[in-house]
Amino acid sequence: MSGTIARAMRCSGMPKLMTPVSAAPALALALALATSPLAAQAKSPAPDVSVAFGNTIVSTYPDNRQGRLWLKADGSYTAAGRRNTSSSGQWSLKGEKFCLRQRKPVSAPFAFCTAAPTGGIGTSWKAKAVTGEAITVSVVKGVIGPKPKAG
Repeated sequence: MSGTIARAMRCSGMPKLMTPVSAAPALALALALATSPLAAQAKSPAPDVSVAFGNTIVSTYPDNRQGRLWLKADGSYTAAGRRNTSSSGQWSLKGEKFCLRQRKPVSAPFAFCTAAPTGGIGTSWKAKAVTGEAITVSVVKGVIGPKPKAG
């Protein structure tokens, strides 16, 4: 930058522009952030839950009882809890989270969100139930399990 322009900027109260040497640390930080795992997560595509359509999501609780969940492409779901009671409602994706909002037998005032499934049939992952219990969740081929009792 020429001395005349720099003097004019100082006199006008305008901030001094970064020189290539003074900009190096900021550029290095920006490059590090752009290539970090955090940036990679932010750029990852939205989860694809379509593998669950026509199949069953099984949640296994610490007492080995299982709840079952069936998703439909229209955003609705039906479920049979570990005590075989039925429920239904709406599902949605919020970022990388999979959310359920119960409508029946009682409409819940909130949505419960958890990590969304990634992978196909046979995929399993650890999660927490709405009760806070640690559960194992898996995607199983077909619509399995006994019909839920009326709720």
